[in-house]
Amino acid sequence: MARLIWTEPALQDLEEIAEYISLDDVGAAKRLVQKVFNVVEKLEKYPESGRRPPELKRTQYREKIVGPCRIFYRFEKGSVYILYIMRGERQLRNFILSEREKLR
Repeated sequence: MARLIWTEPALQDLEEIAEYISLDDVGAAKRLVQKVFNVVEKLEKYPESGRRPPELKRTQYREKIVGPCRIFYRFEKGSVYILYIMRGERQLRNFILSEREKLR
């Protein structure tokens, strides 16, 4: 089983998304956070289940989709690093992933 490691910036990303959603619907924000954690927990058992992001086809990064979020992670040496969570309608800024790699 892989070890899950959340980076602080990824947790902050999720918190910011949840805070924004909670302005309209607190329950929806809570459900989203729970759903994200449930999907990420499954990566312990199936770390390579995520797809390669279409914008980064030749990369070591993978992603899981939990609408409206995209969860970016990397599986390396038995560990899954959760690096970045963004809203799906936003454009991926590749430099963010490389910046967050330095923080893990």
